[in-house]
Amino acid sequence: MIFDRLAEALRQDTPVALVTRLDGARAGAKLLVFEDAVHGDLGTPGLNFAAAAEALALLAVGENAMRTFGEDGEPVGVEVRLFIAAYAPKPMMYVFGAIDFSRAMARIGKYLGYLVTVIDARPIFATRARVPDADEIVVAWPHEFLATAPVDERTALIILTHDVKFDIPVLQLAVRTNAGYIGAMGSRRTHANRIDALREAGVADADIARISAPIGLDIGARTPEETAISIAAEIVAQRERRRGGRLSDGTLPVHNDRTAVNP
Repeated sequence: MIFDRLAEALRQDTPVALVTRLDGARAGAKLLVFEDAVHGDLGTPGLNFAAAAEALALLAVGENAMRTFGEDGEPVGVEVRLFIAAYAPKPMMYVFGAIDFSRAMARIGKYLGYLVTVIDARPIFATRARVPDADEIVVAWPHEFLATAPVDERTALIILTHDVKFDIPVLQLAVRTNAGYIGAMGSRRTHANRIDALREAGVADADIARISAPIGLDIGARTPEETAISIAAEIVAQRERRRGGRLSDGTLPVHNDRTAVNP
């Protein structure tokens, strides 16, 4: 049954992870983890929960890994090794604007497991020397690139151009995609002007509300590296439907339980 479900998911290009237990009496037991459901049993509810959470994290970045837990899913204890195979392409991150902040954003985007493409219409800026960590650098007008680029719910669109001739056309297209994250750099005044321009262009308020601007979480970031961290944190928080505050001030579980285990 597990392998039938796995085969069907692969046929339909549905993201899925297969967890295989390597130790103990239940060696060989498997857990099939989808983004909204889990099937199978590794031996204990705690181990199933911990494995599913780790599988979802790996599925988000399209990576395989070996992980070790206790028998009930504890981070320490009698070691149970799990091999997690994630069947999903890496998510895409499109960074519009090859500026100093883009170098740091490309670096942390790759660290998070994204395939990072940096796009700029100015050949003098869109160079490997400026953004050495990008997987791809494209010389193109941002909206023209986005019009044909593959975008899905895991895609992050990061607009750092900070120039209305680039920002408005690409944001008009961005809000019509199903991208999981859309962020735009600029002050509150800059974004207020953007909102006026987008409304004049016929963009609905509900679509405008999808844009995170000023971009990033409020951590007092100043440098490009700090700004990239604040943007990355906002991407993760939005994906996990969290507000991004301090864990010590919150009441929610540290890790989201987004799955229900089924046989």
